Formats: sequence, structure tokens, C-alpha cells
Amino acid sequence: MKNAPIPEIWFITGSQHLYGEGPLKQVAANSQKIVDELNATKRLPLKLVFKPILTRPEEIRALCLEANGAQNCAGLVLWMHTFSPSKMWIGGLSLLKKPMLHLHTQFNRDLPWSEIDMDFMNLNQAAHGDREHGFIHARLRTQRKVVVGHWSDEQAQDRIGAWMRVTRAWHDWQGGKFVRFGDNMRYVAVTEGDKVSAEAKLGFSVNYHGVGDLVQAMNDISDSAVTKLCAEYEQLYTVADGLKKNGERHESLRYVARQELGLRAFLENGNFLGFTDTFEDLHGLKQLPGIATQRLMADGYGFGGEGDWKTCALVRAMKVIAADLPGGTSFMEDYTYDLNPKGHLVLGSHMLEICPSIASGKPKVEIHPLGIGGKEDPVRLVFDAPAGPAINAAIMDLGNRFRLLVNEVDVIAPPQPLPKLPVARAVWKCRPDFKTACAAWIYAGGAHHTGFSYSVTTEHMEDFAEIAGIELAIIDADTRLRGFKQDLRNNEIYYHLAPGLGRL
Repeated sequence: MKNAPIPEIWFITGSQHLYGEGPLKQVAANSQKIVDELNATKRLPLKLVFKPILTRPEEIRALCLEANGAQNCAGLVLWMHTFSPSKMWIGGLSLLKKPMLHLHTQFNRDLPWSEIDMDFMNLNQAAHGDREHGFIHARLRTQRKVVVGHWSDEQAQDRIGAWMRVTRAWHDWQGGKFVRFGDNMRYVAVTEGDKVSAEAKLGFSVNYHGVGDLVQAMNDISDSAVTKLCAEYEQLYTVADGLKKNGERHESLRYVARQELGLRAFLENGNFLGFTDTFEDLHGLKQLPGIATQRLMADGYGFGGEGDWKTCALVRAMKVIAADLPGGTSFMEDYTYDLNPKGHLVLGSHMLEICPSIASGKPKVEIHPLGIGGKEDPVRLVFDAPAGPAINAAIMDLGNRFRLLVNEVDVIAPPQPLPKLPVARAVWKCRPDFKTACAAWIYAGGAHHTGFSYSVTTEHMEDFAEIAGIELAIIDADTRLRGFKQDLRNNEIYYHLAPGLGRL
């Protein structure tokens, strides 16, 4: 991923002066060792940075303010090695704006039963020091993730790593910019939304640029650069004969290469994280961008079709979460169903824009009519997605809040060949089953555009919703429709009242 952020995470240890200078030096040494050992495991995607232990309210407040202002700090891991009275933390935590993980661990893994004395007990008090801290988090309504287990435990390390990937994506959103070429598709409701609320709540901005701005960027691309990219296409993909050099439709391939280079230059010059377009606003373009969009997504850019800026931002976040994980992530749409009584399936696809990061083999470069938009036949990558577990996620603006919706799915190989389907595609089974999942999705107001990923997990989405302070609804193997509907009703009340609770 060419433009993934690489921030750092601060490791914060709490204690107090009750125990004397000797134990405090030991606390600091132990914390430093934990940081060094965790970094050495290579299981964490971001660097942990040791910070001096905190023992006074003034130090805590200063540290939280420093974290807020540190551009490269994506979040804090907090641990109470001893007992750190949590009233000392009120001033700092009330000001803290960065995501937080509470690690409930202790320095030693095994108890030295025959050697335990009161000095040992005073030094290793995380069992109740972290509980004191948990209270003040709950009392202040602090959003955080809690990870329990010895710091050498790989499961605990992986949960910290999952949270780090999410903080990386949240960090990326803060001040991030997305561009819309044209508006959203006319009369469509779910792709609408309050961009002011999104910037205030989620941290990124979305602004319009005319398609003519993109056309100008394309016109600035040299013919030699276009020729070079066409050669790259022929090297990386199976290009249809007519599109190859000297083929009867090679000019169409050259046009999409110019589109890609123009789009890439526009995004890089504007420092944008993603973009949307729509087939209803292509003035000055010969084709709706196909392969250009697909390849830019593969490089980590977000995308949303028909002006869907919320899904564009979600795809970008999922790309950043998954940047160092195997698998792939794409813009997606539940397009049509196979309702055979022996097994219901979803055929996911879109007009053109499925990311080749989820291709099961070498994609083909083909050209076919689009059928809508009134422009020339667009060039696109065509492929099948591999079998395996994945998630489908959508984000919607419900007026008073944003809802993040996740369905866990199992992708299968297409039951039969699809020789006439001229787009990339994925076929999946929904968890817990098709009827329950689809009904739950519709009850939740789920969008038809989604972020689809083999890499991002439900835990990642749960952490992301926690950091963002938005609603999360999950459809998985344990979902029962009656309970899911009641959860949605309960959430209506909670998200009406929660803003008034604040930090009490």
C-alpha cells in the first residue's frame, strides 16, 4: 500500500509515590522491558514508544495534552503496574482525544510462590490497580478497548495488533480528504449524507470537483507515460488481443491508461485518500473509469460508486487496517442472488470497480459495453474472487448518527463458469444464513454499496466503531432476527440519550 500512514503508539504506565524511589525505578525498568519485548515480537504493526511512568496529576494532564498535539501519535496503551489512584487521571483523561487501549497485564507471568513477600505484593498490584483504572474509565464514559492477558501471550499481542491497525486507520481519517467527481446518483437515498456531521464526528472532509478538473489532469499526461503504462498492463494481466499494441481497440487501452495516470496525479497533488464518480456525470470523459479505479484501489485509495462518499471513506479505512495483512479489500455491491432451495448465494459485483487485490488468479483486461452512461465501452479487469471467510461492511447516515453494519460471509468458488459476465465478481454464503442475514441487513437500513474484505475482521470493525463513537450492528453466525431487531430498537434509545451523558 503506497500511501499508508505509519504512526506510533505510546505506552503509558501508571504508579504513585507511595512505594518509594526504588520500586518506581523498578516499575520504569519493567515497563521499558515490556515495550522492548513487544516490539521485538514483530507481531505488532506499529511501534510502541515507552513514555516515563506517571505518578502525579500534573504529569498525566501534560502527557495527555502532549499526545493530543503529537501528529505521529495514533493512540495510547495504558497499564497500571502498581496502584495508581484514578482521581489523578481525571484531568488528563477528560482532555485526551486519542484512542486508548487498556492493557490488563502484569510484569511477571508466574507467581514465585515461595518468595512472595509484601515488597513483591506492593510492586505487582495490576490485579487491582487496573480495576481502579477501569472504574474511572467507566465513570468518565471513556471509549477504550480492554485486552487481558500476560504481555507475552500471543493472543493478547494479536488483539493489541488488531487495535493498532484500527488506530492507524482512524489516524488516517483525521484531516483526510476525499474528492467527489460529480454528485451522487440522482434520487438515491443511501448514498446521501451529512458531510458536515461526518467531518465533525469522523474527522475527514469530502469536497466536490468538476469532472473537467480530472479531464485537465488527463490532458497533462504525456504520450510516453501512456505507452509505458500500457506495456505494464500487458506484463501484469492477460490483455484481450484487440486491446494489445497494434490491436484494433488499442486506443481504448491507451485512453484508460491516460485516465489512470490523470486520476493518480490528481489524487497525489491534492493529497486525497480516495474518490467517487458517477456514470451520470461523465462530461468530457469518453469512458467511465474502470481499470483506473480498480488499480488505484489496489494501491490503497478508497472508492465509492455513484458518488457514495461514505463507502469510499470506509473502503479507505479498511484498506489501511489491512495494509500489512494477507487477503484483499474492495468496494463491493450485493448485485443479484441465486435462490436455489439447496443453497442461497449472493453474487457480488459492480459495474466495473472491483479491486484486483481480491483476485484469485491473473486478471483479464477486457472491453465490453456498459449499457448505461451513454459513453464508449469501458476497459476493465475481470476475475473471480477466491474462496474463504470475509466480511461485508456498510456505513449509513441515519440522521442522528452513523451506523456501521457488518455481515460475516463465506466466499465460495462460483458454482458454474460465468463466461458472459464481463465484470469481476465474488460469490458468497451469508452467516448465519441467507434469509436471516438479508432480513437483518434490511431492518438495519444497510447500504447496497459495501466494503468487502478477506483481511479485515469483525473485531477490527468493533474497535473502529468504538473509537469513532458510532453504532455497530453485527450479523454473524450467532445472529437471531428477533434479538437483532430488539438491539436496533435499544440502540435508537441509547444513541438518543448518549450525547447528553457526556463525560460525567
